[in-house]
Amino acid sequence: MADPTLFSEDIDGWNTVMFLYHSALKEVGTKLEILNDEFRHVHHYNPIEYIKSRVKEPESIVKKLKRHGYETSTENMVNFVNDVAGIRIVCSFTSDIYKLAEMIGRQSDLTVVSVKDYIRHPKESGYKSYHMLVTVPIFMTDRVVDTKVEIQIRTIAMDFWASLEHKIYYKFEGNAPEYISRDLRECAGIVSMLDDKMLQLNNAVADAKEA
Repeated sequence: MADPTLFSEDIDGWNTVMFLYHSALKEVGTKLEILNDEFRHVHHYNPIEYIKSRVKEPESIVKKLKRHGYETSTENMVNFVNDVAGIRIVCSFTSDIYKLAEMIGRQSDLTVVSVKDYIRHPKESGYKSYHMLVTVPIFMTDRVVDTKVEIQIRTIAMDFWASLEHKIYYKFEGNAPEYISRDLRECAGIVSMLDDKMLQLNNAVADAKEA
């Protein structure tokens, strides 16, 4: 079980911050569901296959803070760990990713803090995904708190690859044997080709319907 006493300087403060992150996930999750429903209503098409959300476990937060040279504190978590609250949107096609990113960016009560496009610029490992860091206002009885949520948007194939990479990373603590890393990069190339081919096929089907 997660141990919040890892941040034992202020348990009440920890609980309040966790409340904010959970609330932010609810807010953003509801917005995404509404966007998906609207898109389906207007365009008769559903861009989102599924959505996953999570709040990072205290142990993972501590590891990330230490990895970047920060002391373990709730304040440092809020200031320097941007993915405490995370939502992953999984789509069928790469074109859906950019449509959704644009729709999210137009939300008047969300502020886009930063964007990292690992689809056009993959990581060295082969990782591909579209990351948006946003803040959403959480209205409490005595104040409004802008709370960070990291949104990751990727295709089903990208998500499958990233899931395996995650397992490998933790199995070998970030130091996987070269032959495994090489094979993983090769799989990333296959995933990209598959996504491109599936998009071409989907576009061909759409064109055939219009003909």
